[in-house]
Amino acid sequence: MQSPTPRTVVDFLKYGEDGSLYLEGHRCRDCGAVYFGRRSTCSKCFSRSRMDAVAAPPRGHLYAYTIVHRSFPGVETPFIHAVVDVEGGGALRGTLLGVPPDPDDIEMGMPISITFEDAGQTDREGNRYMTYFFRPA
Repeated sequence: MQSPTPRTVVDFLKYGEDGSLYLEGHRCRDCGAVYFGRRSTCSKCFSRSRMDAVAAPPRGHLYAYTIVHRSFPGVETPFIHAVVDVEGGGALRGTLLGVPPDPDDIEMGMPISITFEDAGQTDREGNRYMTYFFRPA
């Protein structure tokens, strides 16, 4: 049975009470490190069971990227796969849109907006999915 609300592609992409999407990170109470995806132990200071859920701001800076020229069937190439340092802590990998896949057009450290968009795919039951993408800020 098809869900009326699009599903999210990762467990740390959440719907707020008002129906808007946000990224949920987990911040260590001891050292402040932030991670995306549920965890019980901090990889930085090894504290156990000291992680609190936090809403991450939809902003960051480009940390690293690669231009992908070969991918799975049905995936249009080339595209930019990026690592973004999220403002407030943590890092995410994803697709950078709105920039030509040419190193001359990509600036390391450039400000990034994290946008939430339809993933463009449905499952066998017809459910739509939402995901996040990066765009220049």
